[in-house]
Formats: sequence, C-alpha cells, structure tokens
Amino acid sequence: MVASQVAAVLSNLQTLYSDHASVVSMNLFVALLCTSIVISHLLEENRWMNGSITALIIGLLTGVIILLASGGKSSRLLVFSQDLFFIYLLPPIIFNAGFSVKKKQFFRNFITIMLFGAVGTLISCTIISIGVIKFFKEMDIGSLDVGGFIAIGAIFAATDSVCTLQVLNQDETPLLYSLVFGEGVVNDATSVVLFNAIQSFDLTNTSPGIALHFIGKFFYLFSASTLLGVVVGLVSAYIIKTLYFGRHSTDREFALMMLMAYLSYIMAELFYLSGILTVFFCGIVMSHYTWHNVTESSRVTSKHAFATLSFVAEIFIFLYVGMDALGIETWSFVNDRPGASIMVSSVLLLLVMAGRAAFVFPLSFLTNLAKKSPSEKISFREQIIIWWSGLMRGAVSMALAYNQFTKGGHTQSRLDAIMITSTITVVLFSTVVFGLLTKPLIRFLIPHPKVTTSMRSGQSSPKSATTPFLGDSFDDSPKGGQRPSSIRALLTTPTHTVHHYWRKFDNAFMRPMFGGRGFVPFVPGSPTKRSEH
Repeated sequence: MVASQVAAVLSNLQTLYSDHASVVSMNLFVALLCTSIVISHLLEENRWMNGSITALIIGLLTGVIILLASGGKSSRLLVFSQDLFFIYLLPPIIFNAGFSVKKKQFFRNFITIMLFGAVGTLISCTIISIGVIKFFKEMDIGSLDVGGFIAIGAIFAATDSVCTLQVLNQDETPLLYSLVFGEGVVNDATSVVLFNAIQSFDLTNTSPGIALHFIGKFFYLFSASTLLGVVVGLVSAYIIKTLYFGRHSTDREFALMMLMAYLSYIMAELFYLSGILTVFFCGIVMSHYTWHNVTESSRVTSKHAFATLSFVAEIFIFLYVGMDALGIETWSFVNDRPGASIMVSSVLLLLVMAGRAAFVFPLSFLTNLAKKSPSEKISFREQIIIWWSGLMRGAVSMALAYNQFTKGGHTQSRLDAIMITSTITVVLFSTVVFGLLTKPLIRFLIPHPKVTTSMRSGQSSPKSATTPFLGDSFDDSPKGGQRPSSIRALLTTPTHTVHHYWRKFDNAFMRPMFGGRGFVPFVPGSPTKRSEH
C-alpha cells in the first residue's frame, strides 16, 4: 500500500517536472523568436544578412549553448514533429503567399511558372535520383530500394527561395520576382505531392503499368488539390457576401476567413491531397473575391494578420533547423565514419546544382522562343538568378527527410542517420553560404536594384491584394485591338487570349455571384462603400 502511494507521488512529481520543463522550453523558444526579430531588423540593411540566415545562426548558437549546458546530451528545446511543421507552421506561410501574390504577374507568367515549378521539379528529381543511385552504390553506405532513391530525389528537389525573395523587388523586377516566387510555391507543392505519391506505391517491381498509374496519381493529386482550394475560397466568398458579417463584427469576418483557409488545408490532408496546393489557391481566390466582400477594418486586419503569422512561422522553422543541426543522437551514429556523411553531402550538393541547371536554362530557352516581346523574355542574367535562387534547401527538405528516415523524430539505423546528417549539412550550407552570396550576386547582375527591406512588406501592400486576377492593364486583345476570336490567336498569344475570355467570364458570372471589387451591391451596414457605386 505504501509502495503504491510512493509510486503515485513519484509519478505525479515526474509529470509536474515534465510539464515545467515544457513551459521552460516554450519560454526560451518565444524569447529566441523575439531576439531573432529584433536582430534581423537591426541587420536588414546589411549587405550579406537576411532574416532567414539570422534565425538559422541564432538557432545554431543556441544549440551549442544547450549542448554544453546539458553535458553533450541534447541541443534541442523541442523534438521535431512532422505534424508541427505540416499542420501548424506550413499552412500560414503558403496561404499568405497566395493571398498576397500579385495575381496579374503570376497569371501572366503562369505557363512559365508551371514549367519551372512542376516540370522542372520532375526533371530535377529525376537527375538527383539517378545520380544518387550511381554514387551511393559506389560509396557503400547502405542499401536502398528504388522508392528510397526516388524519395531522396523528391526531398532535395524542394527549393527554398526565401533569401532571394527578400532581396528582389516585385515592383522593379516584376518578371523575375513573379517567376522565383511562383516557382518556389509550385515547386514545394510538386515535391510534396511527388513524395506522397512515392510513399503510396511499391516501386520495387516497376513496369509500364505501374509507371502510368504513378503519373496518373501525381496529376490527380495536383488537379484535385487545386480544385479543392478554389471551391473552398469561393464558398467563403459566397457566405460573407450573402450574410454580411460586417454588420455584426469585424472579428467574425476575419475569423471566418482564417478558419475557412485552414479548413481547406485540413480537408486536403483528410482526402490525402496536397495541402500546400490547396491552401495556396484558396488564398488566391479569397484575395480576389472574399477580401473585397468584407469591411475596410477587416481588410486591414486580415492583410497584416496573415502576413504576421507567415513571418513568425518562417522564423520558427529556421530557428528549429539551426538547433536541430547539432542533434547529438543523429551525429553519434556517424562518429566512426564522418567521411561518409561529408561525401554524401558533397554529392547531394553537386546533384542539386546539376539538376537545377538541367531545367532552368533549357526551359528558359523554350519559353523565350514562344515570346515575341523582348521585355517578356528571360535574360541570361535573370536565368542565373533563377538558377541560384533554387539552390537553397530549407524546411520542406528537412521535414520530408525526417518523414522518410526517422520514426518519431529518432533515427533507427546508420543509413538513416547519414541521410539526416547529410540533409542538415546541405540545408545549412546552402542557406548560409548561398544565402550570404545572394545579395552581392543580384547587385552584380542587376546593377541598381532597390533592395526590399522585407519580402512581406512588398507582399502585403494593398495594391497586391486589390489587383484583379488578370489586371486592367492587360490589353483586351492579343494584337493591338484585334479581338482574339480565332484558334490562331489562341496559338500565337495563348496567355493574352485566355486572359481576355477569363475576364469576360469573371465579370459576367463569377463576381456578380461571389463578390469582388465593384460587384457587391450596396446595403446599409454592408462592407461596400456607397462611393464605389
């Protein structure tokens, strides 16, 4: 009896200690977030630094301090969780990307963006997978099946162009910014969709039938995810337009927008689709329709709240990546063969660079052949920046690597440990080294750019949110006033022709039903001002 009571007391004390340790960890992490924001603000005009690198370095230094304080046992404040990343941190980043994108530039370059983001990612994944199969067998680091090699290709095909976007100005270099930004989002979505498709197939016995099924599954995930995001965005617009939440409370309007956006992501995960694609296109649709149906105060609130959530999530991710880079458990597996991890990291870096070059320059050449206006063509200097911006690897690569090579955040074998340590090395090296050289490279290739202080300040401008899908600046016709009424016009100028017909359809059917700028009837107490009519 006494023994059971003592055991119960000890269990309660252990639970209290664990809860207290969690509270301490969260306090320290929030303090680190504040420190990173302050320091990155002080260094924002620095030629070499940006917010991502600052958070990563602070995470590394914090990991060293924790490692020393714990006697070499741990460098983490939190244990990595795929759920934490994919369910809580990634959605606000991707949604804000779609919500604040300049849609005119995005859809004007939609074909090029999809070529770089989807086709280019598949090319890069193929080259990395083939290279890994060739080199890993020679290095004798362990055995992987075909699915494992392709998974590595998908992991390292995921780019992180945050460093480049923080330097580029979407007003001064609209084409370059649109291509880098759009490709980055589509690339992340393609990598995750490809990775999930690989997980759902047994690729040990390949055949033409399995290959076709795999390709069909990939395109199904891509199209279904996009459609789900569009539908949820339209539903949110219709609800707010019909019920006029603005008459009651700005809080309700903003809460409904935020929850509907998150619902799109959760629904995609529920149906085994790509949450990234879904929430991105939900953000685009909500900024085109829903955002114009709410009160002015709700517009200001939503614009800044979504940008703030995205900013904090990005800093959180880079802080954690920095601390996790020193995970003693993972590195202890490769202590006796440190050269293997270095060789694997070097091979992966070279394959990343080769895979990126294999599609950026050829696809840019093909794109330029289809464009007649010199201002719409991608110059060689811009191609170099596009190639460079995709060399950095970040949180998506880390999350996919942990998903593939760990269980519950812990490695189980030497091969898994080598892959995790190599991924960490590639992410750190590419983010810090390539990221530090990004500003000087862009200043050298683009002589007099006005460097933006933050990617978010440019993205959150009211102009970007109020610009229609295709913009009024587009000429209604593809050729100087001639109406695009023939198949020939569609073939010669497909983008402008599609824009022309989309604009007619949007004005005639979509905006009268779902709202939008200038299409919400005035009702006393409604979001629409009388002066707009």
